[in-house]
Amino acid sequence: MTIKILAIESSCDETAAAIVGEGFNVYANVIASQIAVHQPYGGVVPEIASRHHLDAIVPVVEQALADADIKLEDIDAIAVTQGPGLIGSLLVGVSYAKALAYAAKKPLIAVHHLEGHMLASFLEHKDLTFPFLALVVSGSHSGLVLAEDFGRYRALGQSRDDAAGEAFDKIARALGLPYPGGPSIQVAAKAGKVIYDFPRALLKGTYDFSFSGLKSAVLNFLNHAQMKGESYRVEDVAASAQEAIVDILAKKAAAAAAELGLDTIVLAGGVAANEALRAKIKVYAPKQKLVYPSLIFCTDNAAMIGAAALPKYAKEDFATLSLNAVANFPINKLFSE
Repeated sequence: MTIKILAIESSCDETAAAIVGEGFNVYANVIASQIAVHQPYGGVVPEIASRHHLDAIVPVVEQALADADIKLEDIDAIAVTQGPGLIGSLLVGVSYAKALAYAAKKPLIAVHHLEGHMLASFLEHKDLTFPFLALVVSGSHSGLVLAEDFGRYRALGQSRDDAAGEAFDKIARALGLPYPGGPSIQVAAKAGKVIYDFPRALLKGTYDFSFSGLKSAVLNFLNHAQMKGESYRVEDVAASAQEAIVDILAKKAAAAAAELGLDTIVLAGGVAANEALRAKIKVYAPKQKLVYPSLIFCTDNAAMIGAAALPKYAKEDFATLSLNAVANFPINKLFSE
């Protein structure tokens, strides 16, 4: 009988549940988004997010089971995001997953949120094989990872300060663009021109990233323009800022892939949905195959948690009911030495 895993994701502002089976087949993928709830605040309000998770978690899981036409007792395991993320949000998912696992007498699988992002492409690209270079770019993390096998990862570089997604959000807020910032910047940039040369931190000799200088440069530009009464087009600033961010991400990813002799680059995380980033990587790495998930699997979802749980299930890598959420869960916890 085909193995099926119920996966739960609640690390930030999406309450999600999915049923994922052998072969990375998705039988159900349900997401309750809170974007409209947090838009008036320009970002996620942790306390509000956790309250909405409490309201949504049961209906979302029930809907996933219904969509997959399966009962809880027929599920083989329950997987949940352990971290990183907002602690209140994570606790809702972890606590509910533990309760379900106990009540249904099913194995519990703990998943690192960023491993879910890295393995999301397996849901649609069934021919994807190891090793590959993963460019993980989300609201809280930017990093390059050598993925050698399931559970075997090596850090190549990561954010030293602001992540790319965080820079997008802060720049969008300064430009008066709606939350979430990344998609808003992308839309505005399509109507703008790259006319401002914002700085790019190369950090020579490493594959680390730094976007705080770029963010500060954009904010200083806007402040100076306001003080001097100078005009500018929001679309041009957005296009120029986006160009600087994706340029450095793509350049470092291409260099790492070339140095390691890897023929595949996998884009992972919410920023993987950025069209300019995809295009820039193809410019810098024309010989490498570029793989990325559909938009629904780029942003936070439970199907990617199920994807990361499948190889753990095969190895019987189960968590105990003492599992706790970890808000600050460094990605290096995944890395093999």
